[in-house]
Amino acid sequence: MELTWLSRWQPQLLAILRIVTALLFLEHATQKFFGFPAPFPMPGPLPPLLVAAGVVELVAGVLVAIGLFTRLAAFVASGEMAVAYFMMHFPKGFWPAVNMGEAAILYCFVFLYLAAAGPGAWSVDGARARNAPIR
Repeated sequence: MELTWLSRWQPQLLAILRIVTALLFLEHATQKFFGFPAPFPMPGPLPPLLVAAGVVELVAGVLVAIGLFTRLAAFVASGEMAVAYFMMHFPKGFWPAVNMGEAAILYCFVFLYLAAAGPGAWSVDGARARNAPIR
C-alpha cells in the first residue's frame, strides 16, 4: 500500500516535527535552569559548559518552535547535539544503546534535516516571507 496521499500534508507534518522536536529540546533547558519538569540530576551550580548548552537549548528551542530563523537555529542545535554526543556519550562506549546517546544522535540529525528543509507550515519565517515586499 503506497502512502503518497500523505505527501499533500508534508508542510504541516514538517511543522509538527519541528514544533514537537523543539519543545522536547527546550525541556532540557528548562530542566537545567528552572528545575522543570524535574530537577536537573547534577547537584549544585551548573558548570559553564552546561550553562552554554542550556542557553543554546533555550534560544534555539524557542526559535525553532515558533519557526523564526529556523534554519540557523536548527543548524546550531544540530551542532550542539553532535558536540554533546562526542563529549558526553561516545567516551562511555561505542554503541549508542550502551552510552545512552540515542537522543543526542536523533536531535542532531532531525535538527540538521530542519536546517535543510526549513520550517514547514505555521512558522514566523513563513509569515515573514508572505509579507515581504515583492522586488
